[in-house]
Amino acid sequence: MFAEDADFVNVVGVWWRRRRQIRVNHALGFRWMFPHSRLELGRVRVRELGDVAVVHAPWTMTGQTAPDGDEAGERTGVLLLVVRRTETGAWEAVAGQNTDSVPGAQTHLADDEGLAAVHYHPSAWFDPDEDPDGPEAC
Repeated sequence: MFAEDADFVNVVGVWWRRRRQIRVNHALGFRWMFPHSRLELGRVRVRELGDVAVVHAPWTMTGQTAPDGDEAGERTGVLLLVVRRTETGAWEAVAGQNTDSVPGAQTHLADDEGLAAVHYHPSAWFDPDEDPDGPEAC
């Protein structure tokens, strides 16, 4: 499904370059982390732009194997693909990025211990003297 010169960024920001690297790393994941997992897609959005299309595919996964061998909890995320039509009319991915959704978080903050998901209260986004309607007006 990937072009020979494709790029793929996984859920933790590891950037794989070229089809072989994408294939090998997914194969390792399917063998060690996801052998019993189930991935279900939500409503997929495709925006065709001529011979290129942008695909957003929300997903839910269950059955991931944790490092200790136990089954991990449910995860959700969004897969983004940029695809192009080949000379044969088939579609192939030239770029992809998979992103985990973190419920209740808007971004991550970094400190000496790593990244932490955080949510900013909407009152931190505006000055009530300059924007009396608040963030709901945006």
